[in-house]
Amino acid sequence: MSKLPISELVEAQGHLIDSHIMERIFDAVVEFGGRFEVEDFSIGRTNGEPSKLRLRVEAPSGEQMEKMLSQLLGLGCSPVDAGDADTRRAECDRCAPEDFYSTTNQRTLVRRGGQWLEVQNQRMDAMIVVSGGAAYCRRLRDIKAGDDVVVGMKGIRVVPEAKERDRQSFAFMSNEISSERKVETAVAQTVAMMRQARAEGKKIVAVAGPVVVHTGGVEALSKLIRGGWVNALLAGNALAVHDIESALFGTSLGVRVADGRQEEHGHRNHMRAINAVFRAGSIAGAVESGRLTRGVMYECVKANVPFVLAGSLRDDGPLPDCITDMNEAQDAYARQLEGAGLVLCLSSMLHSIATGNMLPAWVKIVCVDINPAVPTKVSDRGTGHAVGVVTDVGLFLNLITRDLDL
Repeated sequence: MSKLPISELVEAQGHLIDSHIMERIFDAVVEFGGRFEVEDFSIGRTNGEPSKLRLRVEAPSGEQMEKMLSQLLGLGCSPVDAGDADTRRAECDRCAPEDFYSTTNQRTLVRRGGQWLEVQNQRMDAMIVVSGGAAYCRRLRDIKAGDDVVVGMKGIRVVPEAKERDRQSFAFMSNEISSERKVETAVAQTVAMMRQARAEGKKIVAVAGPVVVHTGGVEALSKLIRGGWVNALLAGNALAVHDIESALFGTSLGVRVADGRQEEHGHRNHMRAINAVFRAGSIAGAVESGRLTRGVMYECVKANVPFVLAGSLRDDGPLPDCITDMNEAQDAYARQLEGAGLVLCLSSMLHSIATGNMLPAWVKIVCVDINPAVPTKVSDRGTGHAVGVVTDVGLFLNLITRDLDL
């Protein structure tokens, strides 16, 4: 077989076999019309010892090699002895150089002055700016004229997250999650992760949708907040409105929470709830005035747990606490996610996926939804630490509080 004209030596290390990374590396080479030859491979002998792979890859053209290396870089495969990362200065605010490197949510390092710098504030779909001997992820809208932006793929190393060896027992369970035994298994392991996050001093962040109210999960989530098991709440306007409507009038969108029957003239209750909060000036004002005496938002105020409500085009009102500027809402979400060790995504597709996009790959996510498509989308973020549980979120929350003895 004739030799392809473009050749590059690359290497990777980590849990290449357990996480199926090595086979994905080989597949990527073939996908871009290339060939590979393994020059060296050593298998880690313990759980903590990484495997190491050195590979010579060939491509029929420079363009295909660039595309191949871009794919391989995301799998933790970087060119050998490529030298320092290249940077170019941004010419104006919010504009990066054309050939900027676009980040993933995986741990990333860039080489400058012969030293590897770990990129701070890791997130996907950002640029890397080098400043003062350090490297940072920065969103396109935050780029400033004069920033030194990493370009190309030279001098960049990506470290993919390894899948945990016991992850299969806690993986996305598809339709099989319907059995009570497996739901309780997922609950038990979620509780273990919550205990671990608390022991490590990391935050537990809940991302919740209005389905929590519809499925009878309000009291369980309230218990978690009272017990210090939720350190921040991220949601939209709908969760707060439905929660406050339920607390004030016993309905959710006019349907009685107690028996599921339509309340007469109940259709206006959600607007009455919004009106009550506006009269008080804010959710905290409604609590302080004694108008709001229970529910998820009440517990957040009483326990001083920060919450962020991000608005959308369809919101009624919205509540005075709701942030309607999307850039501002994103920034507020990101601030509350700092220091997170575990994120519980509770039946909110939009906010769960948005939150996942802001997180580095090593932050654990448990996504609970009755619709299998939602955990699948969140789990497909490219991390071994995103777990899907397909079940009723109210049931899940009640089982969580039971296992925590709340």
